[in-house]
Amino acid sequence: MPKGKMKSLAPVCESPVLHTEVLQRVRHGLTDEEILRWVAGLFKVLGDPSRLKIVNALLLSEMCVCDLASLLGMSQSAVSHQLQILRQSDLVKWRRDGKVIYYSLDDEHVNNLFYQGLVHVNEKHRRSI
Repeated sequence: MPKGKMKSLAPVCESPVLHTEVLQRVRHGLTDEEILRWVAGLFKVLGDPSRLKIVNALLLSEMCVCDLASLLGMSQSAVSHQLQILRQSDLVKWRRDGKVIYYSLDDEHVNNLFYQGLVHVNEKHRRSI
């Protein structure tokens, strides 16, 4: 935001009228708070640029830590640390082939989360994917 410019607050109702039908319908459809905490945790994990780079790479191919580290210009220990966080959040899975461990995205939902984020950002900033 340019210096000296304040972002205006969101507009608010000028009349204290409640729309009870809407409130009842929405209240009934709200997601359970515990589930929302899990979703917030998921977005928190995906909120780190290093982890998003790893997700982006794994979206294109299954990879080992050495290849990810080389591709992303990170140390193997840094990649391993980020992969551990992604694994604990069920975003990434692994498989062993001899002495090599290969990582991939856990399922199509992770792919969809990443692409939906890209589409939203690119749409808002008028860039193409």
